[in-house]
Amino acid sequence: MTAPLSHYFIFTGHNSYLTGNQLNSDCSDEPIIKALKRGVRGIELDIWPNSNKDDINVLHGRTLTAPVKFIKCIQSIKEHAFVASEYPVIITLEDHLTPELQDKLAKMMTETFGDMLFYPDPNDYKVLPSPEDLKHHIIISTKPPKEYLERQNSADLESGGNEGKNTGEEETWGDEIPDFENVEPDEKDAHGVGSAEEDLDDDNGVPREKIETPGYKQLIAIRGGKVKGLSLKDILRVDDDYVKRISLSLPKLKKLAKLHPDHIVRFTQKNILRIYPESTRVMSSNGNPFLGWTHGAQMVAFNMQGYGRNLWLAHGFFRANGECGYVKKPNILLLNANDNSDDCQDIFNPKNPRPVKTTLRVKVYMGDGWVQDFKKTHFDLYSPPDFYTRVGIAGVPADTVMKRTRAIEDNWIPCWGAEFSFPLTVPELALLRVEVHEYDMSEKDDFGGQTCLPVAELKTGIRAVPLFNKKGEKYQSVRLLMRFEFVPS
Repeated sequence: MTAPLSHYFIFTGHNSYLTGNQLNSDCSDEPIIKALKRGVRGIELDIWPNSNKDDINVLHGRTLTAPVKFIKCIQSIKEHAFVASEYPVIITLEDHLTPELQDKLAKMMTETFGDMLFYPDPNDYKVLPSPEDLKHHIIISTKPPKEYLERQNSADLESGGNEGKNTGEEETWGDEIPDFENVEPDEKDAHGVGSAEEDLDDDNGVPREKIETPGYKQLIAIRGGKVKGLSLKDILRVDDDYVKRISLSLPKLKKLAKLHPDHIVRFTQKNILRIYPESTRVMSSNGNPFLGWTHGAQMVAFNMQGYGRNLWLAHGFFRANGECGYVKKPNILLLNANDNSDDCQDIFNPKNPRPVKTTLRVKVYMGDGWVQDFKKTHFDLYSPPDFYTRVGIAGVPADTVMKRTRAIEDNWIPCWGAEFSFPLTVPELALLRVEVHEYDMSEKDDFGGQTCLPVAELKTGIRAVPLFNKKGEKYQSVRLLMRFEFVPS
């Protein structure tokens, strides 16, 4: 935990204050508390003036979401920030405040967090501190005030919270995780980002009639900025003088990854890249996080209040490293990290073919515990369930696969005895996916449990593997008896 912060994947939430969908659900500190207890280390707050323009609310702007007071959110963050992990919590702010309210925010933050706030040396932005150095600290990340940016002649980059265009909702838990999509860039994106909907205006719609007080600027430990209208070269430019954060929607990342995947990885070796779900996911589902992770994006932001296989991946990915919310990037994503040249030929590209490094053999012996955790009629009214298991890998495209056992009819304690082999080219970035379903001939198969496990932390031998429900909550009794074995290539 002693490398720079940019060398870690960080468990990150999106619109962390929402209790439900993105359009008309309530805003509350309860989802923030729940996320922190799960180990989330990145909290996003969209901050707006209240109706009287004399206080600060948190809400999803230009929607029907009911606001919650900013002070309530940060008080809850202070109370619960380090319950699950002692490593730093990063608060990303989407700021829509007047200068006067920015001053008020600075006072609220300093009075609430006190010594927990991390104040960086303004002249030392070249390398971020390590998670070890930042234990029990709160880090603020947002775009500096406009005048400050102009004085610094900064080319900082950032996007706002929630826009973008892509396909519609996945089913609550049903759609299979897609491979990396081959998105053809349009003519505008071939030369630049184009009209990125995710960008905020320079002023966020707020008149800047005075220079903000130093207190607000000093709160910002990880600086952000705009991406709108910038060329690819400028978006992914690595500056020797300071570290920055940019935020991109998942569709925008797909386009950039199509054109310059090596430059994205190179950028993330020093700087922070945050990826957030597209706005069409109004029911708070999530896209495939592996596009971000395999390109080195540290902060792939999840709608934590949602459901679905992509959120299960997040739960599994951050089970690694003691579930502290930080996972060290593998060395393949950090090669040339200290090289100041523009040569990216040796930079990792997740789509490039690589030799098989190891083969994971998985045997699924049997399952048990459903009869204790479910009603006798949950799966079938008149007979025991017909369980089958799906086992596979999520990771780089070459490793991603899903297989299944046969269904065992009419048995609460199914015995499959099925063995699978998974050749892995990048085991460092792979998750083992396990799902149990109950076969139904006439209707949709019923859900019987799931888990995702970091391949790099699997222990060889026979293991009793606990399963989780759709929300990611562990069942009390349901287990699979499995065996894991690694065969070097």
